[in-house]
Parts: sequence; C-alpha cells; structure tokens
Amino acid sequence: VQLQAYGGGLVQTGGSLRLSCAASGSKFSIIVMGWYRQAPGKQRELVATITSGGSTNYADFVTGRFTISRDSAKNTVFLQMNSLKPEDTAVYYCYAQGLRWGHIQDDYWGQGTQVTVSS
Repeated sequence: VQLQAYGGGLVQTGGSLRLSCAASGSKFSIIVMGWYRQAPGKQRELVATITSGGSTNYADFVTGRFTISRDSAKNTVFLQMNSLKPEDTAVYYCYAQGLRWGHIQDDYWGQGTQVTVSS
C-alpha cells in the first residue's frame, strides 16, 4: 500500500491548511486512516483517525480546531486544520491500517508533509 500526502506548507498563526492523503495498491480493506505528527526532538503522536464507518478519534490538543474526514470509496483521508498555532509545526504523517483475511492488521505510513506555523 502506498500513501501519498499533499497539502502541507507555511501558514501564519490562526491560519488554515488542508491535508489530503490517498491510499493506493491495497488488495484488502483499509479500516482506519488518519494522521500523526512529529515535531523536532519529539516523539510521533496521534493527531486524528477515522474508521471506514466514520468513527473519529482526536488528540485533545486539536479538538475543535481540526476535522478529519474520509472518502472511503477512494481510500482518501482529509485533515482540515483551522486556528493553527506555532506548536502545530511538525511533519504530518498519513497513516492507514489494513485488514487481511478478516483478522490480520497491517500498518502503513506515508512519507510525511511539513506543516510550519509562523508566529
């Protein structure tokens, strides 16, 4: 499975960005898609995930500012980021979890896209 992410960039505090990520090459179901991020010197952390059924999970630090959505038919996930803060600066990684044979879970990662929020 290949994950291709788009939409990172430089934005001022309070601005918005929209990330998108498309999964391709999967022969099995993609059950979860989402975003993680990693700032310099920090561990990678969850931003938001969404299941194929539309259930969402957000990190506390983005609730109310970020919205995750998904086009399951196209295996594409979006992250609308509003009210961005300098502490949101990080490399954002697209994530997907596939399910083989009904019980084998595989994790996939995209190449990362840089989001920089200037103060």
